[in-house]
Amino acid sequence: MNVLVTGACGYKGSVLVPKLLAAGHTVIAFDVMWFGNHLTPHPRLEVMRGDVRNSDSIPLSGISAIIHLSSVANDPCSDLDPKLTWEISCLATMQLADRAAKAGINHFIYASSGSVYGLKTELNVTENLPLVPLSEYNKTKMVAERVLLSYANQMTVQIVRPATVCGLSPRMRLDVAVNLLAMQALTTGEIHVLGGSQTRPNIHIDDITDIYLFLLAHPEISGTFNAGFENMTLLDIAKLVSSIIPSRINVKASNDPRSYRLNSDKLLLTGYKPKKSVKDAIREISDAYINKSLQDDERHYNLKWMSKNANR
Repeated sequence: MNVLVTGACGYKGSVLVPKLLAAGHTVIAFDVMWFGNHLTPHPRLEVMRGDVRNSDSIPLSGISAIIHLSSVANDPCSDLDPKLTWEISCLATMQLADRAAKAGINHFIYASSGSVYGLKTELNVTENLPLVPLSEYNKTKMVAERVLLSYANQMTVQIVRPATVCGLSPRMRLDVAVNLLAMQALTTGEIHVLGGSQTRPNIHIDDITDIYLFLLAHPEISGTFNAGFENMTLLDIAKLVSSIIPSRINVKASNDPRSYRLNSDKLLLTGYKPKKSVKDAIREISDAYINKSLQDDERHYNLKWMSKNANR
């Protein structure tokens, strides 16, 4: 199958694309490459540097399916330039979906976010609960979802609402909860937890990328799916990190109220089964740091890097 992956050089894309190639697919990897390109050359891979806001530059001829990962990732980065965030994460999605429908592409997989629910007190946050997004990032994801669902009678639309992703990627991120706390433990021997009682759903990067592969192989499945298998408080994550990477835990006050869970029973009912855990991610990060294949580099922190390179 010929698959277009937008945001293909990002944190998830850099893990997903090699898996697509290993499964026998031909891939066009489209990315603006703010954080570089870590994809290994392959005879069935074409890497294109481009901006999703220039929709006409995205090649759709011969494409069978689209996996749309491209967006301005996380709340702080989205707040850097709200206009840019809406253009990339929402308007570009609308334009791509419209072009895909007109081109006869019948399969569209969209990477939304589990944070679209906002603050929820329910123990089981399922897909039928109302969306109350709090930030520009969450709002763009919600609107993009609704735009895509309007095309559900023209193509298979599969929307994934991932939990916070953790684990190793060639295009690493160290600004997500598990990865951040693990790197703090490795580099300073101390973990700084802000608040600690906030709950975060988590998913290993191998599982979220496997979910995209699973959905690609099952176009008969459509709709919206939560994807997060371990709901943990920040303090519990810190304790788990400390048990694997000996370190002190320093708890500080926080004004960040974000706390949410995800129930992913709907996804599990499709037959998908997760294979890895938060514990696996921590161990893999620790091993990579010890063997010097992972460093605490500024490029791995989206906000720091984008703040310095916003005009690229």
